[in-house]
Amino acid sequence: MQDGEIFSKIKELIAEEHALRERVSSGDVSSEDERSRVRHLEESLDQCWDLLRQRKAHREYGEDPDNAAPRPVNEVENYQQ
Repeated sequence: MQDGEIFSKIKELIAEEHALRERVSSGDVSSEDERSRVRHLEESLDQCWDLLRQRKAHREYGEDPDNAAPRPVNEVENYQQ
């Protein structure tokens, strides 16, 4: 997946999150359903950002950025801040 494709995916995920929050505000979706879906969206966003960081690191060290691969959610979500 190229950087542009990753950024497009990020935009899609953010748009979905905003639409979901609007649906909750209007009462079309329960807040419990929203929390579950938002959690999934946040995890997917974290994976996308991590993949972009990996690709950048590969380029900085003269490696092929296409060798970067998405990491599992549990790995990305357990990074130390």
